[in-house]
Amino acid sequence: MGEPVGEQTSRLQRQEREIKLLQDDIERLRDPQQLNFTSSQLDELREENSRLKYRLNILKTSLQEEMSQNGKAMLNINQRLQQIFGKAISTAYPDLENPPLSVSPNQQAKFGDYQCNSAMAMSQMMKAKGQKVSPREIAEKIIQNIPNNEFIERTEIAGPGFINIHLKRMFVSKLLSNLLVNGVQPPPLVKKKKVIVDFSSPNIAKEMHVGHLRSTIIGDSMCRLFEFLGYDVLRLNHVGDWGTQFGMLIAHLKDKFPNYLSVSPPISDLQSFYKESKKRFDEDEEFKKRAYQCVVKLQSKETDFIKAWNLICDVSRNEFQKIYDCLEIRIQERGESFYQDMMTAVVKDFEEKGLVELDEGRKIVFAPGQSIPLTVVKSDGGYTYDTSDLAAIKNRLFDEKADIIIYVTDSGQAMHFQVVFAAAQMIGWYDPKVTRVEHAGFGVVLGEDKKKFKTRSGDTVRLMDLLEEGLKRSMDKLKEKERDKVLTPEELVKAQRAVAFGCIKYADLSHNRINDYVFSFDKMLDDRGNTAAYLLYAFTRIRSIARLANIQEAVLRKAAETTEVLLDHEKEWKLGKCILRFPEILQKITDDLLLHTLCDYLYELATTFTEFYDSCYCVEKDRQTGEVVKVNMWRMLLCEATAAVMAKGFDILGINPVQRM
Repeated sequence: MGEPVGEQTSRLQRQEREIKLLQDDIERLRDPQQLNFTSSQLDELREENSRLKYRLNILKTSLQEEMSQNGKAMLNINQRLQQIFGKAISTAYPDLENPPLSVSPNQQAKFGDYQCNSAMAMSQMMKAKGQKVSPREIAEKIIQNIPNNEFIERTEIAGPGFINIHLKRMFVSKLLSNLLVNGVQPPPLVKKKKVIVDFSSPNIAKEMHVGHLRSTIIGDSMCRLFEFLGYDVLRLNHVGDWGTQFGMLIAHLKDKFPNYLSVSPPISDLQSFYKESKKRFDEDEEFKKRAYQCVVKLQSKETDFIKAWNLICDVSRNEFQKIYDCLEIRIQERGESFYQDMMTAVVKDFEEKGLVELDEGRKIVFAPGQSIPLTVVKSDGGYTYDTSDLAAIKNRLFDEKADIIIYVTDSGQAMHFQVVFAAAQMIGWYDPKVTRVEHAGFGVVLGEDKKKFKTRSGDTVRLMDLLEEGLKRSMDKLKEKERDKVLTPEELVKAQRAVAFGCIKYADLSHNRINDYVFSFDKMLDDRGNTAAYLLYAFTRIRSIARLANIQEAVLRKAAETTEVLLDHEKEWKLGKCILRFPEILQKITDDLLLHTLCDYLYELATTFTEFYDSCYCVEKDRQTGEVVKVNMWRMLLCEATAAVMAKGFDILGINPVQRM
């Protein structure tokens, strides 16, 4: 038996701390001239620096090896190969500082499974130092210093200095068996970090529209990724629930429903209610004056006005929740009102550090390198969105103690968040080298005319209307495929919801979030190409193979423990490697937050499976009777492994597949 998890975690954490201390020592010794040392002392320091780097590399390697030995976790093959080649490069060229390390899957199977492309860049680095060494010579020296390992069958040098890497088939087979026995497990975490994702963020008293779709879907998927990886995730809905517009709404509420304190007003259609109050605000000076008075009383937290505010907020929350229920979104509301009492202290923080300037009665803050300031206090003494966002980031850093904060909003807000982050760094609230604070921006949703997505009358598309249209079209599609004749009514409704909401989510997530994308029901419901419809049908087919062969789940579980997954056929080998790339994909998304990479991978996995299934018989049947005469169990296990990874991928994307479609 291995050592207890708690002991292993404690040792890993001790190693992490020692690595940090060594890194600090190396940084301190990097520029010894500043410390006024003599020539002999400098030589000693350089020698000490080399020793520290050597110890640091040993510790890092030890830490990485311990983490990779977690028996149940899926191994990140690319990461492990990077460790092996990183060690080979540092052994072969110990004096080369920060050599480039590039290992990636090979695009053509005939050239091997992975490829290390470091030699060319290293040759350029050495050339800049006056050392002329060809990339092929460097590649040869790297290969000579590859440490013993259980992963690599052989290596070969191609072209100017590419190192082609061939994996051991037995190694890949063992990893697949581990996956089948233990399920799709995340890599071990040295530290369980706190992640806050700020997403969705509709405005109270306004209906959610298609503009909120992307933030809601993308933010939820990011949360699901971090939750699967084992992080402590706080999902925050920074709703617009404070400000001048509430004076207008409360004044209209008091006029239209004067007994609102004793009888709950029937304002189910908040959109119309908002438009009525806005019209009065724009056209009636007396009403506008009363609206401003209501704002003051709300901000003073007078009981009757707080009740009116809560009434309006509750109506909106109920409407928002209908959409969150459809899309299976979990989110905690913490709107602008939550941060109101914190804003005075935030302004005081900046004033005490001399970071506030006066500008025509406003109090503004200029952050280094930013061309526009933040307005922290308006000329009338009120606070702004800038103040609210500064209060929010301070709360998330100091009270929530977040290690990672991600804001999921449209790209139009990129400059605003850039300035907020710069101001927070300037005042010393966080160090970007320690705490990751990031704006994950996204493009707009376009109609099929490539213009901003609107209704025929030019109005913004209501999100609930969009979801209901998706349900209608998915049912039409299922009936067109005559699924209503083989599914029970309950199964048909499950399939309808899975297809409708899965297709809407996947159509969004399968596009690079940075770009605009065209919303098309016809494309997203097409069961050909990289769509949720295709993947859902593919997944259902894979899941049905064992059922149609009458193989019980208990038999498959037993086979996973006792049957070697053979990878002799080229299509078996290709599928096996594709399945095992899942951890690499998740690591990439964790780094860049681009979820379309996972969609591309799932599509590649589905098409690779189709190639395998067309070439390799899993179940052989009698041509006359149709009875099963032979089951190739190792191939059935490849089917199971494919389905397991696809299911986890769907879960991260927020897509809910059904067993029968």
